[in-house]
Order: sequence, then C-alpha cells, then structure tokens
Amino acid sequence: MIARLLATAAVLVSLIAIAGCGGDDRGAGGPKPREVTLALDFTPNPVQAPVFTAVREGLDRRRGIRLRIRQPGQGPDGVKLVASGRAQLALLDIHDLALAREKGADVVAVGALVGRPLAALLAQPGIGRPRDLEHRTVGVSGLPSDPAFLKAIMQADGADAGTVRQVTIGFSAVQRLLTRRVDAVPAFWNAEGIALRERGRPVKAFKVEDYGAPPYPEVLVITSRETLAARRNDIRAAIAALAAGLEDTLSHPELAVARVADAAAAADRDLVRAQLRAVAPTYARGLRLNRAVLERWAVWEAKVGIVKRRPDVARAFDFDLVPS
Repeated sequence: MIARLLATAAVLVSLIAIAGCGGDDRGAGGPKPREVTLALDFTPNPVQAPVFTAVREGLDRRRGIRLRIRQPGQGPDGVKLVASGRAQLALLDIHDLALAREKGADVVAVGALVGRPLAALLAQPGIGRPRDLEHRTVGVSGLPSDPAFLKAIMQADGADAGTVRQVTIGFSAVQRLLTRRVDAVPAFWNAEGIALRERGRPVKAFKVEDYGAPPYPEVLVITSRETLAARRNDIRAAIAALAAGLEDTLSHPELAVARVADAAAAADRDLVRAQLRAVAPTYARGLRLNRAVLERWAVWEAKVGIVKRRPDVARAFDFDLVPS
C-alpha cells in the first residue's frame, strides 16, 4: 500500500525534494537537543502534516530532541532505514509492517498517526455497490494487497470476486478512472478519492472499514527493537512531539496546509486543503494504539490473505510509550 501512496503523491504534488526540515536551535541555552531521524513513507502530503508542524513549531526541541525529516528515495525505504539504524523512526502503512515482520524484520510500531483505515475500492459513479463490479474490469497496481482488498470488499457484499477481470495498471488509478478505462481500483479515499473529486469525478468510495475490516490504524510510527531498547526516552519524546504536532494541526489547519504545500512544492493548495480536511478526523489523537482493535486486525490481515500468518501483536507493537 505504501508504494501506491508514494506514486499517488508523485502525481498530486511535485517531486521536488526538501533537505532536512528541522528548525534551528537559536536561543537554546541548555543541552543540545538529541537528533532523531524520521523517515517519511512517501513525498509530502496532508497525512504527514503533524510531522511538519512538530518540526516547524519547535515542539521537538521543547522535549529535548531534534527531529530530522528524511525524504524517501526511489521507493519507500523506512523499514530498511530503521533496521540499519540510519533512521530512528519511520512512517509506515500497517500492512507493510505486517509484511516486513513476516519477512523477518524486527521492527516495532510505537504509535499511530492515522487511526482509521484509508483503503477503499474507488468505483465509477454508476457503480452502486461492490457487487455491481461482477463481470467488470478492476485495475490493480500489481501489489499483492490489491487482490486481497478487492476480494474482501466484494465478498462482504455477497459478490463473487472471481468474476472480475483484473488488469494491472501500476499506479495510474486517477488517470484510469478519469478516462473510464476501468470500473474501479483499490486505492485511498483520502488521496486518489479526493483528487478525483477535485477534478470533477465524484467516484464512489467503498471503504474497507465498511466491508468487514476492523477500524485498524492505517499509518504507524515504527522503530527497530534495538533502537527502542537503546533510546527509549528519545523515542518517547518524539512520539510526544508528534502528538503535539497533531493537535496543532487540528487547531490551525491553514498553517498546516501551508507547511505541507511548501514541503511538497505544491501549487494546488485547494487540493492540499481538501485532502487535509478529509484525513483530519482519522488522526489518532495522542498517537494512541488500541490493542483490542489490533488483535482483530491481525486475524483479518491473515484471513484476507495480505500475510500468510496472523501477525503477533505483542511483538509488532509497543503499547507503553503512548497512553491507552
């Protein structure tokens, strides 16, 4: 899923990279803040507004740390960066956490930035419900999660996903829906869905949460188990700074829009504003993790086939750094 988000951001905003986004330490009379590098999962977009706010408002330095924002390279590399120690934190989609751990990476989620699912099946306006997609064409990116989401949503509506003609379209969901070359695509209602609406195509969004998925947190803050053991207090401070950045984002949305637009070199602030307005209600206040929901998610994650085995929630998440 993260790969699709990266590609979507590339379509919606300029790929002009920004250097480290940390503010300066002028006026600091105490000890020098300890540096904590946070790797972004995709190019700047409204989901990350609390991160940019925490840095620009100095909410990190107030807690004795200095957040350094690291842009993604050619693809999302947060897991590799935290596993190697080149970054202490990273943003990561929950499904990519499950996949990374299944492949042996000992990465741990320490908080949630987005506390609800963002995945959906985006369909042409004439599609009334998922079962209407039987014997129609659905575009998939090539990621293994796409067929799983398609099957889960259609089965929850009593439909046979096996009748669907799946075509691989890469990460061109917006363009394919605009040109009506497909009837639906698995995508993100807060990103592609809003972009399509802003371009005059109000597609139907069949949200996975409305079709059997538990209300899992979509975007997580992760670290490695080694870093967590060695720098637990710094990780705790970073989580607190991000939580404060989230509250500031909700209190001052126009400032957050400006920060994201500047970071992304995005000319279309109306789109940034619309996407922030859409995602804001899904932010996880305090970056809290709900263990009961995550246990349900783990069962669902294996049931729909995103991973082969049920994720071990106790090993994949640390519940002690944020209040429950």
